[in-house]
Amino acid sequence: MTTRIFFFKSMFIAVSIYFLAVNSLNAQKQFKVLLLTETAGYHHESIMNGITAINTLADTHNFEVTRQQNSNKITENTLQEFDAVIFLNTTANIFDDEEQAAFEKFIRSGKGYVGVHAASDTEYDWEWYTKLVGRMFHIHPVQQTAKLRIMDHNFPGLEHFSDSLLWTDEWYEFGEEKVKDLKYLVEVDEGSYDPDVIWGDRDPDEYGNLVDRVGKGMGELHPISWYHEYDGGRAFYTALGHIGKVYENQWFLDHLYGGLYYAATGKGIERN
Repeated sequence: MTTRIFFFKSMFIAVSIYFLAVNSLNAQKQFKVLLLTETAGYHHESIMNGITAINTLADTHNFEVTRQQNSNKITENTLQEFDAVIFLNTTANIFDDEEQAAFEKFIRSGKGYVGVHAASDTEYDWEWYTKLVGRMFHIHPVQQTAKLRIMDHNFPGLEHFSDSLLWTDEWYEFGEEKVKDLKYLVEVDEGSYDPDVIWGDRDPDEYGNLVDRVGKGMGELHPISWYHEYDGGRAFYTALGHIGKVYENQWFLDHLYGGLYYAATGKGIERN
């Protein structure tokens, strides 16, 4: 009888130690991120691919991710537990005034922002956000294969890749820089694809006349990804990520995690 009691006590202690160890490991995540996927405009089918990819990155790199479809629960208090917020193919106006104020305080507290693809097609009227992103989407031609050039191998995720590679995506053309300290990481060679496009969408010109939206490329520099410090926090943006299958590509996953790691921790850049 004594032996059985000792056995069960030993088993209880062993199981308790196991669960304590598991809980301890779960508590030792590197950082925690909020994943926003709300769309008030165009809805990318690749959002679901992106959610799967980011969850896989979380398992691979030991960080925690919480997905939130709608932004209507965002407050200063709910954001406190996170180190970075990912805007995954968000579109149009998704924040009200209170949510905007809460997110601005979040960044000012030293936290990070990651924008993927259509995140630059979000909140055009929120000037602070446009400066956080750095440049806003204007137009794109049909999806094509083009040549990418790596401009900075010193950024996390880009260290071991060649200087150029072929890539197929939806090549965003951007408006002017909203801030002057953007650090460019990747550019697309406009000589390797056709950037010309005309949309029937009518925009006012400088005289107030409605004209077709036209894209002819961006010239010598056509950036695709960049980062910068902004208003006390950090921001990373990549225009890649329109096609669902790219979220299974290891180069893109490394690129995406590198930006997330920087935004969440401020680490990974070798300082000269």
